[in-house]
Amino acid sequence: MVILGINAYHGDVAAALLRDGELVAAVEEERFRRIKHYAGFPRDAIQSCLASAGIEARDVDAFAVSRDPNAHLWRKALFALRHRPSASLIRDRAANATSVRHLAQSCFAARVRARAAPGDANADWSAGV
Repeated sequence: MVILGINAYHGDVAAALLRDGELVAAVEEERFRRIKHYAGFPRDAIQSCLASAGIEARDVDAFAVSRDPNAHLWRKALFALRHRPSASLIRDRAANATSVRHLAQSCFAARVRARAAPGDANADWSAGV
C-alpha cells in the first residue's frame, strides 16, 4: 500500500510517501521554493516524493492530510469571543462542514468503486457511504 502524506496551508508545508509502512521520501516545500516556513500547497514536494518512488499520483492508494482542529483552541476561542460571529455565519460554517464531510465520503466511495474489478458483484458496496 502506498500512502502520500500532505502537510499543507500553514508554515513548513511538506509531503511524505510510505510504501508498505516504510518511509520512501519526505520533503519540505521550502527546499524548492527557497522561502523559509513556506505556507501553501506543497506541489513540488509531492512531485519529488512521487518521483523518488518512481510512481504517479494514480498509483497512490491513500492520501493523508494533516488536520488538527484543536490546534490553538484557546486562541481561536478568544478570537471568537472578541469578534462574536453572527448566527448566520455559524449556520454557514456548519453547513460548509457538512458539505465537506459529504464530499469526502463521496470521493472515497468513488475511489473504492473505481478500484473494484469490472463485473465484481461487490463493486458497489460503498454506494451508500
